[in-house]
Amino acid sequence: MRKVIGIGETVLDIIFKNDQPIGAVPGGSVFNGIISLGRSGVPASFISETGNDRVGKKIISFLTENHVNAENIYVYPESKSPISLAFLNEKNDAEYVFYKDHPRDQLEFVYPDIQPDDIVMFGSYYAVNPVIRPQMAAFLDHAKNRGAIIYYDVNFRASHQHEVMKLTPNILENLEYADIVRGSSEDFAILYKKTDADVIYRSQISFYTKNFILTQSKEPVELRAEGGISKQYAVEQNEAVSTIGAGDNFNAGFVYGLIKYGVTREMVKTGFSEELWDQIISCALKFSANVCKSIDNSVDVAFGKERQRELQDCLNNPV
Repeated sequence: MRKVIGIGETVLDIIFKNDQPIGAVPGGSVFNGIISLGRSGVPASFISETGNDRVGKKIISFLTENHVNAENIYVYPESKSPISLAFLNEKNDAEYVFYKDHPRDQLEFVYPDIQPDDIVMFGSYYAVNPVIRPQMAAFLDHAKNRGAIIYYDVNFRASHQHEVMKLTPNILENLEYADIVRGSSEDFAILYKKTDADVIYRSQISFYTKNFILTQSKEPVELRAEGGISKQYAVEQNEAVSTIGAGDNFNAGFVYGLIKYGVTREMVKTGFSEELWDQIISCALKFSANVCKSIDNSVDVAFGKERQRELQDCLNNPV
């Protein structure tokens, strides 16, 4: 089966409601999606870093417990692992405070095996951080040359708004690497002061890739894709316990759909049917809806087992 390789930060998310802690779970933008894919029976590995402490050991064991290869996690010998405090508001959306002890980023790792049509997921500040940019760009270059599908989640937080000008070259380079780009309306409001899907697509995305997904919290998902496809998808309106992993798991569900329905890099480049896009986006929305039902950052184990069975059925009986 094809593999998914994620690269991104790891943190311990301590979650607060009414200013009281209600849980602590390993997290990180790409990390959350990779855990969901591991639970869903997709061969996955993760490239990242932790501190040499109890939190770092927990993060590595959490990956392996959820069937994700953790061989490419770099452990800082004398640093503490990053922690984030996530404060849920009345809508159960999170506001974050981050604590990071690393004196300098190094990101030392051996490239995992990448075969044609494997999928690489990357995004958030980790994808544009100037300190590790040489390693990130070299890895993306390697993945592209190996024929992987590259999925980029912009995920640009307001806390980095003051760095937009400095980071723009890295963002543009990421768009060049990407075969598929997803971002939220918040991301593009921060980066470009734009929230309209067509305007963002025409002015910022389509020059680099024709495949663009805009998520807008509870508003419809917007798709613009190769072949002139332009669609909206309604989002299930359920009461959310936490929205912390909603976007991350939309990504996971989308990547799961690419594998389930046998979408190759060539198909991504040349375009495929609207019906196939509908099926893939449906997977993304299911993953996203599931994660909002708890304070966990990834889909629950029972949901993952159902997806495992679906995936096996689909791979054993291709249409």
